[in-house]
Amino acid sequence: MISSIFGQRHVGRFSTLLLCALVTGLPIAWPGAGYCAIQIASARVWPAQEYTRLTLESDAPVTYSVFTVATPARLVLDLEDVEFNTALEQLPAKISPTDPYVKALRIGRFKPGIVRLVLDLKAQVKPQVFVLKPVGDYGHRLVLDVYPLIEADPVMALLDKKPAASLASPSQDVPQKPDRPSATFTGKALSVAPNPVQKPVASPDVSRLIMVAIDAGHGGEDPGARGRSGTHEKHVTLAIARKLKALVDEEPNMRGMLIRDGDYFIPLVGRVMKARKIQADLFVSIHADAYVKPHARGSSVFALSERGATSAAAGWLARKENEADLIGGVNIDVADPTLKQVLIDLSQTATINDSLKLAKAVLGELGGVNDLHKPHVEQAGFAVLKAPDIPSILVETAFLTNPEEEKKLKDEKYQDKIAQAILVGIRKYFSANPPLARSKLAQN
Repeated sequence: MISSIFGQRHVGRFSTLLLCALVTGLPIAWPGAGYCAIQIASARVWPAQEYTRLTLESDAPVTYSVFTVATPARLVLDLEDVEFNTALEQLPAKISPTDPYVKALRIGRFKPGIVRLVLDLKAQVKPQVFVLKPVGDYGHRLVLDVYPLIEADPVMALLDKKPAASLASPSQDVPQKPDRPSATFTGKALSVAPNPVQKPVASPDVSRLIMVAIDAGHGGEDPGARGRSGTHEKHVTLAIARKLKALVDEEPNMRGMLIRDGDYFIPLVGRVMKARKIQADLFVSIHADAYVKPHARGSSVFALSERGATSAAAGWLARKENEADLIGGVNIDVADPTLKQVLIDLSQTATINDSLKLAKAVLGELGGVNDLHKPHVEQAGFAVLKAPDIPSILVETAFLTNPEEEKKLKDEKYQDKIAQAILVGIRKYFSANPPLARSKLAQN
């Protein structure tokens, strides 16, 4: 009956307004001029080099329409039956001058029942808009992602940032469009202890950099765990990731790439794909643990499991971490067969075995910095560790929900020690397992 009067598109909106009228006693305004209008509880902007995200959190789902204007470049978002309140009024001030894609934002009531947002753009973009149902501490969310029309090449970004002194000499045979800068791998450069156990290196030495993908867990709409004093996991993980990258970049034969270099959200599979684009030799995901009881403590290292978790706690943690996409907000309408391929259950025994070796080396070093939650490497089905061809580990640096360890995690000296321990573990792993040379087919 209702659908025949208003059409399928507005049935949900009519139900919301009807409920509002019943609760408040106010008349229904259809299409709406303020009575029982949807309230925007919060408006947030997350700028990053990869994309800019604008999130509107509300007490009910928002109906919207979006279109672009070419000259000058603008993006227009119309919101139906939304009250023009303080949260929206303050939104233009949240646009950063350093935002790579959005120059400014203007907002106002376009006509009765419609609030219009106009984003003045710095470049041509390809927007994505989608809605998210309530989850965790969030209500309904309308998400606008502003992606560049031409995505940046992460390999070229690495080349642009690489100091000239550490690039390959002109005499080396470097492809015109390399997927890796060249450098010489030597056992001596990776020596970390007297008489380290090393496999014989076939001649010639590997003539390339070792690429380490460093993933700071969570970010943006997904804060991760929260400590008693309000510390967010996403800030701790990024601080440690940046310190680890700085240490890796100091190695003569290594280069680090931050999967996330700012406070913004990246889907789990997007993290995996970014590491694969640069043909990373290792993937290290950094986290800060959480538990329902504050006494839990210690550092842990995890690898992927094909057969389920090695403990109930590991399984619980994997489920919690895999829910990051629900919290952070993923556009499930975007279909990509490549991403689906990464998400399937994997059976790369060799890759998992290498991950376990790396995890054991890192865990041994973390034991010199903090108590270990478990004296052995654990395994579970972490989505972020599912790169089929990259040894991958997840490092839980400490329990953010433990007040004592929360203090440690906020301390820069402790962060330095954690980063140094991870680096030494990586060195030891490569001392025993030198990376293979890349074929020209792999480089193109």
